[in-house]
Amino acid sequence: MARIEVLPEGREIEVTAEETLLQALLRHDILQAHICGGKGRCSTCRLLILEGLDHCSPRTPREQRLAERLHFSPDIRLACQTHVSGPVRLRRLIIDDEDLECTDLTVLAAGAAIVGTEKGIFILFADIQDFTPFAEALLPYDIVHVLNRYFNRMGRVIRHYHGYINAYMGDGLLALFEATDPSQGAAWAVQAGLAMLAEVERLKPYLQELFHRSFQIRIGLHYGKVVTGAFGPPESRRETVIGDAVNVASRIEAANKLAGTKFLISEAVYEFLSDKIQVGQRLEVNLPGKSQVHTLYEVLGFVDQRPTGMPTGAVCGDIRAEE
Repeated sequence: MARIEVLPEGREIEVTAEETLLQALLRHDILQAHICGGKGRCSTCRLLILEGLDHCSPRTPREQRLAERLHFSPDIRLACQTHVSGPVRLRRLIIDDEDLECTDLTVLAAGAAIVGTEKGIFILFADIQDFTPFAEALLPYDIVHVLNRYFNRMGRVIRHYHGYINAYMGDGLLALFEATDPSQGAAWAVQAGLAMLAEVERLKPYLQELFHRSFQIRIGLHYGKVVTGAFGPPESRRETVIGDAVNVASRIEAANKLAGTKFLISEAVYEFLSDKIQVGQRLEVNLPGKSQVHTLYEVLGFVDQRPTGMPTGAVCGDIRAEE
């Protein structure tokens, strides 16, 4: 029986020779993240061994392969793969409530669906810029962990501004906003988009610390008529929205790539907030599959919260968004 000191809790616990550090932590009700189920296929149970590294078992082949891939120093160990034979002092590296929430994140339905209802709604698409290169260097389970943490934060922001996430598409999401007064709905949706960008900036230090890389997101927002309803077979029916406005919103998000912007809104949204928001580029865009030219606006902030050092009112020539 060995004794270990666990930081940041400052607790001392006993570990048997037969159990891993992960098993010991869980047995003592220390909620250590382990999204692959303790199989050595992710790095979320990583620990920093502060003292007693010589009392830790050698790395298993599975842990060694992961450590080489992620360039772990010798004192970074996986709790699920490590046994101890003597006193050890360690620090848990994934510890906060948000990590624990993301470990068991369940996406719930937004509510009961109403079949076949047409209404005007604000449709927001968000996508991670260049996510494939970001993900290529990560283990599959770590990618899931990063996306769950990202979606968890975006969901909080969207709910705060009275919207809800209707669908996830790989590393992208579709959120919907509506209000009795469309001007209010427009304000909520734009506030949500700006807050999402700010939240990603706050997420970057976490990503850099654990994975030595981070990402940006791009957002497109449109207002239009959609049909909401519950679609699919009875055993897996889910609420969703269909209509041309959804396609337009998706293509507005994609137009950010060529424009070099992060947050674009359609003219239909801009009309509700033209005297309230600060805009950068004004774009005349031929969206794929659409015959008419669409006017888009880059959102920088609200008039009373203008970002410093940002240009306003610039006019960009015609561009054609990619498929």
